[in-house]
Amino acid sequence: MWGLVLCCMAGVKNYSGALAVRFFLGVFEAAVTPGFALFTSQWYTKKEQGTRIGIWFSFNGWAQIFGGLLAYGIAKGVRLHGSTIAPWKIVFLATGLLTMAVGTLFLLVMPDNQLNARWLSPLDRKLAIVRVRINQQGIGNKHFKGYQFKEALLDPLTWAFAFYSLTADIPNGGITNFFSQLIVSFGYTAEESLLYGTPGGAIEVVTLIACMLLIVALPLSNNVGRLIGYYLTQASPTVFVALLSLIATNVAGYTKKTTVAAIYLIGYCAGNIIGPQTFRPKDAPRYVPAEITIICCWAACLFDLLFIHLYCKHQNKKKAAIRARPDYQKLENQEWLDLTDRENPEFLYTL
Repeated sequence: MWGLVLCCMAGVKNYSGALAVRFFLGVFEAAVTPGFALFTSQWYTKKEQGTRIGIWFSFNGWAQIFGGLLAYGIAKGVRLHGSTIAPWKIVFLATGLLTMAVGTLFLLVMPDNQLNARWLSPLDRKLAIVRVRINQQGIGNKHFKGYQFKEALLDPLTWAFAFYSLTADIPNGGITNFFSQLIVSFGYTAEESLLYGTPGGAIEVVTLIACMLLIVALPLSNNVGRLIGYYLTQASPTVFVALLSLIATNVAGYTKKTTVAAIYLIGYCAGNIIGPQTFRPKDAPRYVPAEITIICCWAACLFDLLFIHLYCKHQNKKKAAIRARPDYQKLENQEWLDLTDRENPEFLYTL
């Protein structure tokens, strides 16, 4: 559906039409990241989840590489040979149709849980379930549980995740939406900015340390150095992915997990809305207030990450004390009862 709506962008003729299409793009995209995180927590052990989430999230970087090369190729081809369709329309049609093809394939192949995996033998289905027993999270529960929803809203960890997502994605929203303008401000052409944006995706894949200081400190004449500074900012999703994996591993109870993941993604969306507002036209070409905002946001994220670590460590100590009580008794098949991380004394937070 998202691919179909993306194709509709090629037919947009005015602002209201673009706004309507963008709205539905957001509606159909909203479930993608939390849905993939839920799939990962169902199929993999806690030790495996971080790596798996990093792998599938890294394809945002591959998409940036592919999309940049595709847009550059289309722009250059149209400039050299002409076209009856505007270049930007070709981009939306190409990426939309590709998404529809991949989405259809995914729908046919991917089951909702191990028991419905047609490509596994009956024995392998059982083994796929047994191997995730250690997670203390079960393999999903389709019943909405009000008390888990309430617990998610009252859990400090939920809002620590949300704060990070909001604060970290204010820089992301600005850099992602204005990356072409930033690269153009370094002295490159608009067409070159499409091509030079692709290494940013590669750097996101290999997850290097982000560094806005190069963009802030170097003079406008040093366009190469400032361009490298932009590339280094593409490593900023690394911690975002790490926290996404923590939601998969450190939040139990199917209703609670989906609620926390939704709040986390709401923070992501809010940050991406706020971010572009920090890049004001009057601040061009350096956008110093935006750059200062980005650095301050990343500094705040460090303190939030410290809180998450200390909070999880404290909760593990409390659970250890409960298990050490003489009257403590583990329930039979406790790991399959869809208990929340707070309910289950056997559940340990990953640090």
